[in-house]
Amino acid sequence: MKFILATAALLLLTPTSAFAALSGFYDSAEQIDTILGSTEVGDALRQAPIGQIGNTGTRADGAKEWTIRTQECDLVVYLVPKPPEGPGMTTYSLDIPNTCE
Repeated sequence: MKFILATAALLLLTPTSAFAALSGFYDSAEQIDTILGSTEVGDALRQAPIGQIGNTGTRADGAKEWTIRTQECDLVVYLVPKPPEGPGMTTYSLDIPNTCE
């Protein structure tokens, strides 16, 4: 009985966001999907084919920095995390400060 009460207390005291966390793999996949699914990124790249895409850091405000490389340019974009209001996964909005010239 003590085990059941201790488990119940632990579940009640655990923050809800802990239940919403995705593995790093699925979170990265969500970030890449946000980038590749964006018409704004395609336009910023002038529709050039992508040679490489990689996470290159984190901005001071917590936005994830990604660099998309084509033959002519390296485009840096930022993904601003949008945590869910309840249980669920974090989604991202794009910040594209520059375009390929």
